[in-house]
Amino acid sequence: MIELGGIAIGSRPSRYEQIPAIAEGSPLRCVDPEAEARMIAAIDQAKAAGDTLGGIFEVIATGLPVGLGSYVHWDRRLDGRLAQALMSINAIKGVEIGDGFEEARQPGSHAHDEIFYDSERGFHRVTNRAGGTEGGMTTGEPLVVRAAMKPLSTLRSPLASVDIVTKERVEAAVVRSDVTAVPAAGVIGEAMVAFVLADAFLEKFGADSLDQVRTAYEAHLSWVRVGPGG
Repeated sequence: MIELGGIAIGSRPSRYEQIPAIAEGSPLRCVDPEAEARMIAAIDQAKAAGDTLGGIFEVIATGLPVGLGSYVHWDRRLDGRLAQALMSINAIKGVEIGDGFEEARQPGSHAHDEIFYDSERGFHRVTNRAGGTEGGMTTGEPLVVRAAMKPLSTLRSPLASVDIVTKERVEAAVVRSDVTAVPAAGVIGEAMVAFVLADAFLEKFGADSLDQVRTAYEAHLSWVRVGPGG
């Protein structure tokens, strides 16, 4: 989780590989202890007021090959499939990939990822503003996806509603409610992203056996390293 109730993380590990262990050791699955302390205080405050909090979770997938998805078929574009999968989670109201909405505020010279080549790394980029996708396909950079979750609607301080029979004003029913479900939604988000990536992977490399899948995958890696003219 990177934001809760308007409180955003201010720091994160320098390497993506460090994130899972830190997240699993946090009650909010947050990698910034200072921000987490303020989030917990906000949860306690909202609980006392009978209110709820929304937030944003982030899912990162590393080690992806170049070319998962499609730049041709609208329904196979990976970014579209990821957005659909995450938006299908209850209470999710927004999805962004990479810098997402922030890119809309930048000029093109500051919004795109330049491509480089060297003999050791092959084709690569030194920035990842696009979040690991371009033209509906993976770029080989880490895939970074975020989803915004609204506050839960079942408040202990009920909101106004209307009786569907009498049309008179009533208060909404008070039912059991957590203050926030964002940390739990992040776990679901990880699973949804994994399903989408697995589908896209098998579309590209699928065969009758795991050995055949591995052979197709390794051949693809060799090809993209040198390009069609190599």
